[in-house]
Amino acid sequence: MYSKIFFSNFALRLNLFLQLVRKFSIIIILSTLFISSCDLRPKLFKEEEGEPRIEVQRYDRLESNYLTTGDFSALQQMQTNYPMETRTLIENVLKIGSVNDSETNKKLLSYFQDSTLQIIIGDAEATYANIDDINRDLKLGMENLCKMIPDLEIPKFYASIGSLDHSIVVSDNSVGIFLDKYLGQNYPLYKKFGYTDQQLTTMNRDHIVPDCLSFYLISLYPMEDFENATQEERDKYMGKIMWICNSALNRKFFRTAFVDMVERYMHKHPNVTVVDLLKMNEHQAFK
Repeated sequence: MYSKIFFSNFALRLNLFLQLVRKFSIIIILSTLFISSCDLRPKLFKEEEGEPRIEVQRYDRLESNYLTTGDFSALQQMQTNYPMETRTLIENVLKIGSVNDSETNKKLLSYFQDSTLQIIIGDAEATYANIDDINRDLKLGMENLCKMIPDLEIPKFYASIGSLDHSIVVSDNSVGIFLDKYLGQNYPLYKKFGYTDQQLTTMNRDHIVPDCLSFYLISLYPMEDFENATQEERDKYMGKIMWICNSALNRKFFRTAFVDMVERYMHKHPNVTVVDLLKMNEHQAFK
């Protein structure tokens, strides 16, 4: 799974991004259980009048109910309606044990009894009581990405709450949005945990959709030999991903010299498709 934070200064952004990757702030989980985009997708994502419905599922509400009240019925719904999301939360995000362990549910509830985490849960639910704007932008972005990448599968998007470890988690054709990492750059508890000013500028509501799109693309089209690539090669790779996300959202959300470099290249080569661009050895093509 990948989870990403972008920073306002591109050099800082890339360097900190690489540090976060190594610290597993960005996770990619390759599960043995692959959930297809059609047959095993929850009903919410079945085709409706010929079009797939694109919106964020509110797993966080069940999670919040269980973690704040201990409501067993909420836990049952988490496990029944969102088995993969619950496994991801317990085993890959919080890493508190196996989802099949009979004691894990108690561990999960106990883990979130920390007073700070209880405050974060309440603040996340209040801040994101309404996410119509996020669903609108997500629908626009994904529909445009599907036009640019014809074979692109539409993932399942869901909201969750963690413990300030991850922002976006991509796993098995699903994208998890951890609301606790998007409570606003002025959120007082962020300062308490030592986030830098550069990091704080990315922990806002308006970063959710661009982060979802960019890390979903990264999970599908990862950079080859990333660890051994030069900084310039990494910068150009990220510029390519950012330019595609800007195009999908119809706005220049990401503004860097490398995004401009990709834009110039695409204007000069109108026959190059986005799929071609994603598969391209960018450090040779972009100058």
